[in-house]
Amino acid sequence: MTSELTKTDPKKVSGFYSFRRAVLRGLAIAAPPLLTIVIFIWILATIQSYILAPIETTARSAIAWAIQDVHRELPNAAPEATRAEYDSEIYRKTANGQWVPEKIYNFVYEHLHDQPMPASGYGVYEQYVQYRWLKRELTIPSLLAVCLLALYFTGKFLAGGLGRMIWNASERQVMQRLPIIRNVYGSVKQVTDFLLNEQEIQFTRVVAVEYPRKGMWSLGFVTSESMLDIKDKAGEPVVTILIPTSPMPATGFTINAKKSETIELNITLDQAFQFIVSCGVVVPPQQQTQVSPVAGQIQARLKQKQESESGNESQQDSG
Repeated sequence: MTSELTKTDPKKVSGFYSFRRAVLRGLAIAAPPLLTIVIFIWILATIQSYILAPIETTARSAIAWAIQDVHRELPNAAPEATRAEYDSEIYRKTANGQWVPEKIYNFVYEHLHDQPMPASGYGVYEQYVQYRWLKRELTIPSLLAVCLLALYFTGKFLAGGLGRMIWNASERQVMQRLPIIRNVYGSVKQVTDFLLNEQEIQFTRVVAVEYPRKGMWSLGFVTSESMLDIKDKAGEPVVTILIPTSPMPATGFTINAKKSETIELNITLDQAFQFIVSCGVVVPPQQQTQVSPVAGQIQARLKQKQESESGNESQQDSG
């Protein structure tokens, strides 16, 4: 009686397994686009917080300080007045008692809608500059143009002998001597040099080679046909192979191997990089070797049948 109660209902187990499998399958489908969206949102938020916002704040403060026309008092204004004329210009009084031109005041008031007006005259001018010249549809293209021009002139300067010499000296004296910064800077520089260097490595094809020992296969990129002396010593064609490291393929090892000892793989360069960066998790579709459960059961039964038949034949021969 007790054993019957402790038995698990196969239908419940099967139902829970199907539910869990469906949830995991849905998560596998939904996770990549969701993570992509989250990463882009994080990048945009970082740009907004650490690039756009400081630049806008600095520009707004500088322009407002340069063009402000704020008066603490007006000679002809009554103490209770909120609107007065001075030097052929109509002025409006702010909450802290300062006076600003009425056209500036009205412009800000129209754009603030239901928001309260700034209390100071300088605050009114900051809002005026924001709504007049620092709209996002104007600041973002302007910022991109300024960045491109800065990169262009920086590249032109560093391309010359003097600029490159100054930059190399500053790297050696400053960036490569600071204890913590030099490690981070060195790693970032390796990645950027690998991705953005003008003399980038031209990969011709993807191969597999036994490295660092026999029986251990590594993925590599053929970069050239190696050196003539190595080819003559080997007595056959030799290729130079870059063995990248996972999960950062910006670094790796350069080896020379006999062409006959390499296997050319039917995958693209992008698929090879995905395989390396993912540490072998992302396998190209045409190279996947995973066998379905049904096919695995069939192969196991065929193997058992072959073993039993071979056993019967050996018994008959011995008899």
